[in-house]
Parts: sequence; structure tokens; C-alpha cells
Amino acid sequence: MDALKLIFLFTLLVPLTSATNIVVDYCVADLTFPVGPAGYSCRNPATLTADDFVYTGLGAAGNFSTTFNAAAVLAVDTTFPALNGLGLSMARLDLGVGGVIPIHSHRASEVILVVEGTIVAGFIDTNNTAFHKTLNKGDIMMFPPTLLHFQVNIGKSPALAFVTLNSASPGFQTTSIALGATDLPTHLIQKVTLLDAREVRRLKNIFGGSN
Repeated sequence: MDALKLIFLFTLLVPLTSATNIVVDYCVADLTFPVGPAGYSCRNPATLTADDFVYTGLGAAGNFSTTFNAAAVLAVDTTFPALNGLGLSMARLDLGVGGVIPIHSHRASEVILVVEGTIVAGFIDTNNTAFHKTLNKGDIMMFPPTLLHFQVNIGKSPALAFVTLNSASPGFQTTSIALGATDLPTHLIQKVTLLDAREVRRLKNIFGGSN
């Protein structure tokens, strides 16, 4: 049997092998226990109802940030425990006119679907090449895991988008907030970012970090 046939058979067997490793139908997170590398412990299935598999939080906008004029509502394992162990999550993004989902990263791939409005979305790869595009209603774009990416509402009306990620716990980190909310001394942030002291202090004043 040649190599191509072996590769083809392997691709057929991988999903079958993965399926045989599933030993429970679901694992709704028990948030009273600490999280581990594989997620949360499972709640007792006998205590579950249909309500545990439904999340209604994406039906309305979240609290808007006055800094970025945008809001994000997350359906992740801590807000929708039924996602625990399933390798997926979702979020709702509402951007006011001129609103921004600031440059950030997470340990999961992401697909965005624009529902209303016009946004510019993009990411920067490890070669420092930027890929950005204007997206309109019905457009989707993907963002590879760990890469810095962003969304900006460039339209004349509010924008709405939904994103799907391939992790129940994507681990969001926003660059400006990470710098501004930290207790890392201002002079060290200056050295590692080339920002001047005034700009570092401005970020810390906005996001509550100590100087």
C-alpha cells in the first residue's frame, strides 16, 4: 500500500479514534471546583435539566465600554458551563459608531460573522504582515490562534457581529488593558514597549494599574 493510501486511511480513522475516546455524552462544568488543563469537573448528570444546555445571554448587548465604545458578551465555560470540554465558545460584539474591539489575542481560532453594520477587521501574523478587510453584513473572516487581531466600526450606524472560537476557554488578552491594568512599573513598560512615561501613565489611569 503506497503512502498516499495510508494517509487517506489515517484521515478516515482519526475521527473514529477520537469518537471512541468519548466516555460521557457531556460534561457540564461544576464551577465549585478549580479548573484544570482539561477543563472543569462534571456536574452530576442526574441534577441537570434542559435549561443547563441553553444560554440566553447573547440576545442583548453587554455593558458598553466608554473607552472603546463597544461591548462583548461571552458564552464560554464560566458563563455557559455546558460548553465545558466541547472545544467551542461564542461571543456577541456590539460596536457603537467608531467603536473598537481593541487589538487582542487568545489561544483559539476565531471566525467572525457580521450581522449588522460595516467593520474593518484584521490580524497581524508572526512575520508582522497585516491582513485587514472591510466586512459588511453576512461577511465572515477567520483569525488564527494567538495572533493579534481587532475590529473597528467604520460605518455610520452601530455594528453587530458574532464570533465562534474553538475553545471553551479562549483566554482573551487585550494589549492595552494588559499594559494599563498591570502593576509592572512604568519604567519597565517604557523599556519593553518604547512608549513614553506619559502614555504609560495614561493607560494605567484608564485601566487601574499602579505606577
